[in-house]
Amino acid sequence: MNIDLLVRFVAVAEELHFPRAASRLGIPLASLYSSIAKLEEEVGTPLFVRDPSGTRLTKAGDLFLVTARDEIAAAPAPAEKPARPAGGKAKASKGKGRAPAVKGQPKPYKKRQGR
Repeated sequence: MNIDLLVRFVAVAEELHFPRAASRLGIPLASLYSSIAKLEEEVGTPLFVRDPSGTRLTKAGDLFLVTARDEIAAAPAPAEKPARPAGGKAKASKGKGRAPAVKGQPKPYKKRQGR
């Protein structure tokens, strides 16, 4: 089972509100909905009851929450991404650049167009 799915499930179970959980995780709401649907498909039973009065955990969801927290705690820490060197892509030099335009003054280095 994917740790990311478990983390998302635990966040929704703690918040009992999908939009708040999505903002807490920093992911789009649609992605959270699809993750929970995928997890419910893997488990084979609904984990949440969604109705107009709010979101609640089912009995299976309560039991699965304990298992999910244990699996998250037992999982190894994610590998850190390698640090990228400072800077970016090298750009070709385009000469001295342009001086800022001053109102009422002719534009510097501006040549007249030939006819």
